[in-house]
Amino acid sequence: MTVLYIDADACPVKQEAERVATRHKVRMYVVSNGGLRPSQNPLVDTIIVADGPDVADMWIADRCGTGDVVVTGDIPLAAKCVEAGARVLKHNGEALTAANIGNVLATRDLMTDLRAADPFRQGGGKSFTKADRSRFLEALERELRAASRV
Repeated sequence: MTVLYIDADACPVKQEAERVATRHKVRMYVVSNGGLRPSQNPLVDTIIVADGPDVADMWIADRCGTGDVVVTGDIPLAAKCVEAGARVLKHNGEALTAANIGNVLATRDLMTDLRAADPFRQGGGKSFTKADRSRFLEALERELRAASRV
């Protein structure tokens, strides 16, 4: 049975994910260390974990597996979930798979090193657009359909 896990810290697509999960009648866990308003949807469980580095990530990584879908912008968490057999999406709809997670992780590490070496290279990422939201919705539909066939 497919489960949808949302790494809810700074996730801009929680409501969209809930709509798609409800349409597919898929259980959804929204995991964070607090500050979220729980959903009234019976398919959605809000999980509040203890404060601490990567506690929400560990909760998701320990539970996800083959046939599940994980939504996260956290690349190390994505790598653990891919290794566990889950299907992983970033908030912009980009799928992270066994074929690309190594390159994505290496790029993340390189950019971290570059920012550490140059204190003036601290710019934020691109803003989240309507096109990103649309790509996410299409990708989540596709991934939930594929996961249900596993």
